[in-house]
Amino acid sequence: MTEKNFYITTPIYYPSGKLHIGSAYTTIACDVQARYKRLMGYDVYYLTGLDEHGQKIEAKAAEAGLAPQSYVDGMAEGVEKLWDLLDISHDVFYRTTNPEHEKAVQRIFDKLLAQDDIYLGEYSGWYSVSDEEFFTESQLTEVFRDENGKVTGGIAPSGHEVEWVSEESYFFRMGKYADRLLAFYKENPDFITPNSRMNEMIKNFIEPGLEDLAVSRTSFTWGIKVPNNPKHVVYVWLDALFNYMTALGLENDLENRLDKFWPADIHMVGKDILRFHSIYWPIFLMALDLPLPKRLVAHGWYVMQDGKMSKSKGNVVYPEMLVERYGLDPLRYYLMRSLPVGSDGTFTPEDYVGRINYELANDLGNLLNRTVAMINKYFDGKVPSLSAGQTDFDADLEATATQVISDYHKYMDLVDYPRALEAVWSLIARTNKYIDETAPWVLAKDADQKGNLGSVMAHLAESLRVVAHLIAPFMMETATGIVSQLGLGDVEAMENLTFGQFPEGVTVVAKGTPIFPRLDMDEEIAYIKDQMAAGKPATEKEWVPEEVELVLNKPEIKFEDFDQIEIRVAEVIDCQKVEGSDKLLQFRLDAGDAEHRQILSGIANFYPNPEALIGLKVQIVANLKPRKMMKKYVSQGMILSAEHDGNLTLLTVDPSVPNGSVIG
Repeated sequence: MTEKNFYITTPIYYPSGKLHIGSAYTTIACDVQARYKRLMGYDVYYLTGLDEHGQKIEAKAAEAGLAPQSYVDGMAEGVEKLWDLLDISHDVFYRTTNPEHEKAVQRIFDKLLAQDDIYLGEYSGWYSVSDEEFFTESQLTEVFRDENGKVTGGIAPSGHEVEWVSEESYFFRMGKYADRLLAFYKENPDFITPNSRMNEMIKNFIEPGLEDLAVSRTSFTWGIKVPNNPKHVVYVWLDALFNYMTALGLENDLENRLDKFWPADIHMVGKDILRFHSIYWPIFLMALDLPLPKRLVAHGWYVMQDGKMSKSKGNVVYPEMLVERYGLDPLRYYLMRSLPVGSDGTFTPEDYVGRINYELANDLGNLLNRTVAMINKYFDGKVPSLSAGQTDFDADLEATATQVISDYHKYMDLVDYPRALEAVWSLIARTNKYIDETAPWVLAKDADQKGNLGSVMAHLAESLRVVAHLIAPFMMETATGIVSQLGLGDVEAMENLTFGQFPEGVTVVAKGTPIFPRLDMDEEIAYIKDQMAAGKPATEKEWVPEEVELVLNKPEIKFEDFDQIEIRVAEVIDCQKVEGSDKLLQFRLDAGDAEHRQILSGIANFYPNPEALIGLKVQIVANLKPRKMMKKYVSQGMILSAEHDGNLTLLTVDPSVPNGSVIG
């Protein structure tokens, strides 16, 4: 018999801040696949860990007054605690500060240099410290210019500021392998999930021409030193990507894991880092004549109704809060059920609490409660034989279960968790309907129907046994709780799972305990919203583009909170574009103060002729704490506007209203 091995990896996370449900999603998604493969008889190796080098880590450590190693040690401890809380079944937690990893990366760098895949040159370009990535001017979402029109800075697609970097650097000859990479794509059309992302990589990055990649930096020191030129540290992606192999023993494979598990069966990554994994990583491996991974799964993001999660918006959701309040299994179920393959999903407190109440408590929990109660009531707690009788509805339930098992395996292999769980819940729905169709409370009144009643109880118990096995990779505690209440042992391997295997004569528990108590919707929605808002920082950031974006669907606030806002009438004395910004307008306003106040507003796209605004009387939030923007301007309030269908209009008042009048 051929040994079945399976190697799956999360990206190794960058420990520059606390991980939210986005990182929890990726790690749980890999955990689900790892658990599923183990139940299917595979020898699984599951990797996760941290990418601990780079300029951003060096800066974060300095801010905290720590040496970089001490900083990443503390972050690693926190992440490992989170994975323990989420019951992640990883086999290794790997860190790029591991000495064996550093040795391997240095050896790889030397080999690539010796075979002329890497050469020494000089790089000049726009660099984002937060993204650890270089950008061309055309890739920036906003460009800052001085009075002469010269570009002085800008904003990367991620929303982070960039800075001009000019330094000596080693470069990797990416274009040398472009044709070979395209040939690999053609030979392996399922290399990237979803398939549409492969076309994005080809059209956006490969067809325009792959530029040589800078693979070293000299402007900071926290990283792996280039062996023969130690003023250089190895660029984070050349360093980090090789963790997938060094964790198996690329440098010193004492346990023969590399030969056993490489190439990886699945690298699971967020869509934002797919380029590095689908272009850089295969090319690095090609240059070294190493096997390429079999598959990349690039998932979307969990976003909020007002856009990406952001501390400044007060909409970040941390997994610890949800687990502590509602338990682990609801979180794992929600994250895996709610994010469509290849697309983004929207997290809302309403949806989270609703899925717990309707899908977990009502559909599944109530089915288990009713089944255990009826077996106790009608058969003294002993599960009858499936052959005890035959109702008109048994065959359809059995056929549904057989089809669901088949669909489930298909979707699990596709890593399509929402559809796999949808299949399971179709069996749960069919089983609940089966109760209504067979009406066991009616059968129980007729002694001649004892056999059919027994068949109904056996079919209910068997449906729940099948469900427990299918949800086991997602919700371990729930699966164990179901089989325990049914009088069975632990969840068994499901390589040969079929309907009709429930052992005769098993005694269920005397009284079942609800596995998902119903929640008070209003109370729990309010709780989650309060916890999200509690994470919003009290101090203003110096400059974050998000802060001038429109934010819709804000959480409810109390009257006392609103009463603290002072809205005044202000006359526009002067208005002009801000030098170096394509979005900002600089207003000088008479709001009844002793001196005019200045407010910057990101509405330039809607008012291309700012001089036309002079003389208007607008509404401003007058008691906002002043904040710095673009490092040299102070904004003393906020101008109110209305948005509809993508258009924005300033809120004005009658010209006869005196400047400084309070609105309220």
